[in-house]
Amino acid sequence: MAQSRGRKPRSEPTFDIPEGSEPGRLDVRLSRNDRSAGAQRASSGRAASPPKVRARKASGGGGRRPPRRRSWLGRLVYAGVVLGIWAVIGLAGLIAYHASQLPPIDQLAVPKRPPNIAILASDGSLLANRGETGGRVVSIKELPPYLPRAFVAIEDRRFYDHFGIDPIGIARAITQNLTRRGVAQGGSTLTQQLAKNLFLTPERSASRKIQEAILALWLEHKYTKDEILELYLNRVYFGAGAYGVEAAAQRYFGKPAKNVTLAEAAMLGGLVQAPSRLAPNRNLKAAQARAAQVLAAMEELGFAKSSDVKVALAQPARPASTRGGGSPNYVADLVMDVLDDFLPKFDDDIVVATTVDAGMQTAGEKALTDELNAKGSRYNVAQGALVSMRPDGAIRALVGGRDYAQSQFNRATTAKRQPGSAFKPFVYLAAVERGLTPDTIRDDAPVRIGNWAPENYSHNYRGPVSLREALALSLNTVAVKLGQEVGPKAVVQTAQRLGISSPLQANGSIALGTSEVTPLELVGAYCAFANGGTGVIPYVIASIKSATGKVLYKRGEGGLGRVIDPNAVGMMNAMMHDVFTMGTAKKADIPGWELAGKTGTSQEFRDAWFVGYSATLVTGVWLGNDDGEPTKRASGGSLPVEIWKAYMTTALKGEKPVGLPGLNRWRAPRPEAAPERESGPGGLIGALLGEPEQTASALPPRPVPGARERGPSRDDRNFLEKLFGVGE
Repeated sequence: MAQSRGRKPRSEPTFDIPEGSEPGRLDVRLSRNDRSAGAQRASSGRAASPPKVRARKASGGGGRRPPRRRSWLGRLVYAGVVLGIWAVIGLAGLIAYHASQLPPIDQLAVPKRPPNIAILASDGSLLANRGETGGRVVSIKELPPYLPRAFVAIEDRRFYDHFGIDPIGIARAITQNLTRRGVAQGGSTLTQQLAKNLFLTPERSASRKIQEAILALWLEHKYTKDEILELYLNRVYFGAGAYGVEAAAQRYFGKPAKNVTLAEAAMLGGLVQAPSRLAPNRNLKAAQARAAQVLAAMEELGFAKSSDVKVALAQPARPASTRGGGSPNYVADLVMDVLDDFLPKFDDDIVVATTVDAGMQTAGEKALTDELNAKGSRYNVAQGALVSMRPDGAIRALVGGRDYAQSQFNRATTAKRQPGSAFKPFVYLAAVERGLTPDTIRDDAPVRIGNWAPENYSHNYRGPVSLREALALSLNTVAVKLGQEVGPKAVVQTAQRLGISSPLQANGSIALGTSEVTPLELVGAYCAFANGGTGVIPYVIASIKSATGKVLYKRGEGGLGRVIDPNAVGMMNAMMHDVFTMGTAKKADIPGWELAGKTGTSQEFRDAWFVGYSATLVTGVWLGNDDGEPTKRASGGSLPVEIWKAYMTTALKGEKPVGLPGLNRWRAPRPEAAPERESGPGGLIGALLGEPEQTASALPPRPVPGARERGPSRDDRNFLEKLFGVGE
């Protein structure tokens, strides 16, 4: 009691809940004395001891319950939500990173398709396509409806329903692949495949797939579904160098894409999965099996009638058989070689119209391949070439080899070979221009130039002969003597004036065609004889247009001008006409036509030539071996003459015969009244009336100094006097 004396009574804080206040809320009320006492303690620096708090529940007493713990399911859901949020954040970051590796969206554009060069025949039919794609761009409106549907059915059946990425398709592909234990089905949409073809490399990686998806979304935003499908059809690779459905239709079926059948459309649709494995020209069975799957998918989706599908399954598509060796490709190669001279730069598809006649091209290829197939092995001849052109230089047919698929080397334009006696007309022309005529007499006798002593094929000599006889029978000694008479330089200048552009050696052997030329330039030089004396530059391009029809180039008049006097043309035509009537090309004669030309055989029978012409068409044939191996005595008067006649008979069919310029003035009388009797392979009559060039060795020998004279029979001498007005 004493201790408490002098102290103020302690007042305890009370925690009362005022009437009307919310349950659970406490009202702390301190008496004035308590507040002042607290202030004094605080000012004295001593920490105030916490007041004892007695709380009461608003409801009337007791303490609060601790919070209820979550169940395991709740914790799992919570963890899943958190992980999902972080996954979304991570995926967004990954997409943002890979998107940053692409060009800015506002600068993104579909790359321009490499231009295609469509090369047409003179009638507008397609000869070949050139360029990186192998075919032109086609509009989806040009195609039969079942063609684009074939691709949708087998590659992306939900194409018109998704937004560039197909989650349902991806899930279906994953399920299929898991159940079949392997990659049985892909999840990429057509839009994704297009994005890959347009912008990305073909590597397989997660990074590329993410970029592919981003670009697919951009394509779907930028283009309509039909525009995307059209882009796809013109860009997808079909194998064999064909990019786009037009190139594939031409490559495999030999027709435009607009003309393919349902069975062919299904085969094309199935081809893009594995072009190298499913190409119909390499694995027809697999290609047809895949096409059947496409047809089944089209029927299931209602893209094709059941009746049409049954027909397509009963008559599956087959690749078009290549006719012969595909010789139009030699023409296409020539076009590409010279195209830069007329159109150095172009960014869009172009159409090149050529001078080539499709029918003549086929006839030339057939004549060459048929003859080589029949007799090539017998004569050890492996290759050949044929060039045919109008007298103005327009190429009508060009076959550069036996089979383009086996060898793309163009022998018609590139191979330089010795023309042999086919070069002699330039020697005779140089002589005619210096005053000689077809009836001028020269001596067929041994000749020597330094250490060189050229001989006739027969090693025999005829003595005095006219120029027309010497050229018709291809006598070497007379040609060499004429070359020496006019001078080798004059011979070279004459040939060059007519269009020979290859280097020529101005020596004595030039008269026998020892300098090499190409078939194209030799045939072009002969055109001056056929057209009356105008030099030509062979050409194949008639015009060039854009895909929309705008004319980019059109050939005008051109040439080398007059290169031969008309009178000299008449004499040359008369002498080379005798090659058909009594010389080495008699069996090439075509009734009703005035024809002229010259055979040629190079040393050791390495090359066999024949160049012949009418007033409307000039054609040359070369045969030999690429490695220069000698043939088995194949001469210009044998296989080349046969090929030439087979081709020209077809090429001139239906045309009205036209006379050769100046021929009638210098024509020799035909030996109509002379009896055509058999005199054996060595008879003079047989030689004059058409023995081929290779039988020249059988001609009756002329007197050789120091040798015993045998001479022709009296009948032969009388015939020679009637024909040429000369005797022994």
